[in-house]
Amino acid sequence: MAEFSSRRVKLVFCLSLLTTIISTIWFFIAKSLDIGDLSYFIGATIPLFIISALVSKKGNLTIARVIYLIAFNLSVTLTASFIGKAGSVEFILMFALALPFVTFSFRRERLFIVIFSGLSMMLWFLLYYTNFDLFTNTHMDPELAGKYVYPISIGTTILLVTYQLIYFSYINAQYYSSIHSQREEAIEESNAKSRFLSMMSHEIRTPLNAITGLSHILGDSNPRKDQEQNIEALNYSGKILLNLLNNVLDFSKMESTTISLDPIPTNIMLAVKQIKKIHEPSCLRKGITLELEIDDDLPVVQLDIVRFNQVINNLVSNAIKFTDEGSVTLKITKLNETADTVLLHTEIKDTGIGIAQDQHEKVWQAFTQASTSTNRLYGGTGLGLPIVKSIVEAMGSQVKINSEPGVGSSFNFDLELKLASNEELEQATQKKEHDLKGKRILLVEDNQINVMVGRQILEKANLVVDVAYDGQEAVNKVRENDYDAVLMDIQMPIMDGYTASKEIRKFNTDTPIMALSASVFMEVKSKIIESGMNGFIFKPFEPEALLDKIEDAMQTKIPADIVAD
Repeated sequence: MAEFSSRRVKLVFCLSLLTTIISTIWFFIAKSLDIGDLSYFIGATIPLFIISALVSKKGNLTIARVIYLIAFNLSVTLTASFIGKAGSVEFILMFALALPFVTFSFRRERLFIVIFSGLSMMLWFLLYYTNFDLFTNTHMDPELAGKYVYPISIGTTILLVTYQLIYFSYINAQYYSSIHSQREEAIEESNAKSRFLSMMSHEIRTPLNAITGLSHILGDSNPRKDQEQNIEALNYSGKILLNLLNNVLDFSKMESTTISLDPIPTNIMLAVKQIKKIHEPSCLRKGITLELEIDDDLPVVQLDIVRFNQVINNLVSNAIKFTDEGSVTLKITKLNETADTVLLHTEIKDTGIGIAQDQHEKVWQAFTQASTSTNRLYGGTGLGLPIVKSIVEAMGSQVKINSEPGVGSSFNFDLELKLASNEELEQATQKKEHDLKGKRILLVEDNQINVMVGRQILEKANLVVDVAYDGQEAVNKVRENDYDAVLMDIQMPIMDGYTASKEIRKFNTDTPIMALSASVFMEVKSKIIESGMNGFIFKPFEPEALLDKIEDAMQTKIPADIVAD
């Protein structure tokens, strides 16, 4: 029964019952017209249609359809032969000709369609070829056939065709109604997923903001030599956790939107050295080496360095994870350079466990690793490589894999990048001197640890900091005091950041309000702008980036509908 859809079973069952009723009517018509032989033949087909209905109901659909189509074709042809051309009974064969296309699957049962469509065409041809003497030489009086049988024949044909149209319209309406319901459910599930990820993003990023902030403060407070390594480990752990969180969020965004790139002037050599600094401790702990093979003459290029680092970090992290002895090598070479562009080849290779040939395509699938034992032994979400693939494709390239079990793996891709000048690089990387002394700022945050971290970062930049622990308190303080800027958390008790900003904008349209958001979803960004805030700063934030945003907002007084990242 599972082999056939319930729609097809129901169709054959209903057709069999309908044809049983029509055959019964024709039986009595033949009786009343004194065509005894015809009535016997029609009467003999009625049980066949009943059997077809019962067999289809039990799920033996192939047998039911064969019985039905043979009985139907013979019944129509017999009736047409006995009544003659004047009765036009043969037109019912048009319906029989089309039936195989709707009762059989065109993909799986094409042979049956050919056979039974051909049967109807052959019988129709034989009727005309034999001048309707196919089964008998004695025909009904043409005048009576034209007067009584003709309208019945045409009416039967119209009834069958109309039934088929109505039935399929009904089936299609049910089908599209089901699709609409499924679509609504899918949208609701997608919204639920977004709400969940947004909540989890906030809940994880909030304490993570404290970890990265405190590690920055400790590292900037002249620690003892024996403390520096612990601080670096704390900072590194925070970055690894943030990278894991970003992978999950990035994958969620990549499912529904395309990746947008933000190229800036970049010195790839400096960026790669930072990557080595991050990953080398892991290699040392495992007793393997991390080697860099970077061309010395790489030019300054326009590159989305955040996305590029994400690709390299994921590939290097994977290589280190699956390598227990030997080395991991990051190689970047210049293949070709023109006046405006350069073609770079990037390769990450290792001497790790390798990947079997039949698993090469599988590793690009989300939440999938080469084998279940790999997941148990090495852990991971299975999102790193799918994200790498998506980012590299957004950059206009393809990631290639070369791997052999027990030998190691190599992932490589080529990028054609626009050249940038050293002046552009210097302008983009120049450390900004902040002039914030004496400026007064309101920090709206309900998490005590984040308040402590935020206050220390802001006060170290010579800002005067007031604190509000919920949105309502923030509204009251802005009404009573003059602030140069407001840092507004989004999710807070009593009154959230959206509502608080709307209330503030009712009486104050000048003070810049920057959202402190732990969510990176577009709908959150849209709500931030709609509520009257001037922009947003992601948690966890880099202190320098936070101070840059604050100073820019204070100096330019950018309108609420323009500032956005």
